[in-house]
Amino acid sequence: MGKVGYILTGTKVLEEVESPINGKISVIKSLAFGTYIQVSGLTQSGGIIKSIWNKTLKNVKGKRREVKNCLILGLGGGSIVEVVTKYWSEAKIVAVDIDPIMVGLGKKFLGLEDRGIEIVIGDAYEFLSQNDKSKSKKKFDLILVDLYVGDEFPKKFETKNYIQRIRSVLAHNGIAIFNRLYYGEKRSQAMRFGNKLEKMFKNVEYFYPEANLMFICST
Repeated sequence: MGKVGYILTGTKVLEEVESPINGKISVIKSLAFGTYIQVSGLTQSGGIIKSIWNKTLKNVKGKRREVKNCLILGLGGGSIVEVVTKYWSEAKIVAVDIDPIMVGLGKKFLGLEDRGIEIVIGDAYEFLSQNDKSKSKKKFDLILVDLYVGDEFPKKFETKNYIQRIRSVLAHNGIAIFNRLYYGEKRSQAMRFGNKLEKMFKNVEYFYPEANLMFICST
């Protein structure tokens, strides 16, 4: 669930709801960024987050021209799906998110309902655990990891075990991208995470769109 801090004026709140998982969620519309979803003042889907993923996947397109299967861990409101289909229109997408309220807002305000993807409501940790046990383990050419809750990246998604599970479902010559916030104290956290990724992937590229650091990883 992508995050970036941003302050705007002249915005309109379309809806506000309380989620047991994400807390207060606001759907906002502005002339500059259109409709987007915020949690704790951080953009979660749409707006600047869509721009961040667009820059990142445009960079990746030159490295990975064909994507048949894509896994999104942390769907949020789903604006990331629009960017994936922009560059790989035929990709089959499986998207996981633990918060049905967030996904519902994506369907209501961001056109997620029309994207024709497989949505799994559940914990991204358990999802890979179940896939690992499955006899017909799926492999993905592109894996996008965006697993924030508020402005926190849960510790269980930083473990060697979880990163290894992501690596295990990555297809040959596939690419996994991890989104991390990159401002203030988040910088050192992101760099430590990058050091961990470098020990588990053959290639790790550091890509800096806006206030985020994207780790583009391949085996």
